Amino acid sequence: MIKEIVLATHNADKRAEMADLLNDLGMTVRTLAEFSQAPDVIEDGETCEANAIKKARAIADYTGLVAVADDTGLEVNALGGRPGVYAARYAGPNVSYEDNWKKLLRELYGVPLKERSARFVTVVAIARPGIDRVDTVEGVLNGLIAEKAVGTSGFGYDPVFFVSELGKTLAELNHSEKNRISHRGKAFSKAKDILKRLKKSVHVEA
Repeated sequence: MIKEIVLATHNADKRAEMADLLNDLGMTVRTLAEFSQAPDVIEDGETCEANAIKKARAIADYTGLVAVADDTGLEVNALGGRPGVYAARYAGPNVSYEDNWKKLLRELYGVPLKERSARFVTVVAIARPGIDRVDTVEGVLNGLIAEKAVGTSGFGYDPVFFVSELGKTLAELNHSEKNRISHRGKAFSKAKDILKRLKKSVHVEA
């Protein structure tokens, strides 16, 4: 029976959002803030799934706990799918969120709003220490890249990701609104089903 899990991310914003999405599981949700020597896993995979699996596997092995990791890509059709898996470092290493979305807006300058379609893809991986199998689930959110940043909530590309059905960017939504419709919210909803099964299980799978 699993009583606690660890979130496999050093990103404080993602950690807070992930913890909020999992707060009703009835498990103790630990973070890497409690494991100061935990490895900083290099995300060098070619897909979000590869990165999420790598992070979850490394942190599960290090902590001895079930590890939950996610990776998110942003695919913009007018840019041939860029920035894709490189969304978090699109403007270079050690850049700010604003640096990334400003680069995106520059590259889309002059492109009409209706041609700025995009989608967020989040993959969540769940790894157990000593077990080869890693479970993965995916969540997708379709939208448009706005012509300018709007809103102050959220993080990452939220100020420029426009959700047509709501008429707002993600940065204009409060936490509960965003979690209800977002790519990460959808992925973690599926991940929770897996974690609930693991919580009840008394058997260990090889």
